[in-house]
Amino acid sequence: MAKRLQANDLNRKIAIQKKGRSRDDAGYPIPNPKDWEDVFPFDIWANREPLRGREFFAADAAQSEITVRYKIRYRQGISPDMRLVDKRDNRTYEIKTVLDDVFDDRTETHLMVSEVSNG
Repeated sequence: MAKRLQANDLNRKIAIQKKGRSRDDAGYPIPNPKDWEDVFPFDIWANREPLRGREFFAADAAQSEITVRYKIRYRQGISPDMRLVDKRDNRTYEIKTVLDDVFDDRTETHLMVSEVSNG
């Protein structure tokens, strides 16, 4: 059986962000819209597990993709069109997959994310 998330495992603060809105609820343009805005009004404690690295070539440019799993306490409303910002090292990751309710008891959410950098 997989190891359960413990409080002392949560050693990183992260923020979950979504694309900013350009129009308000009434349909009027918002002056100076943000590109990205936080989904939750607070930082989330998380555990980071690097999984693997992958290198590939696209259009004659070497690229590398770093895939990481972040484990957090159960949260609803996170989707793959959002991104994750790790506050410790200030890295930004694309959310690829959201694994809600991993143990079927509403205790953990796992986020599979990747950081793509051109090299």
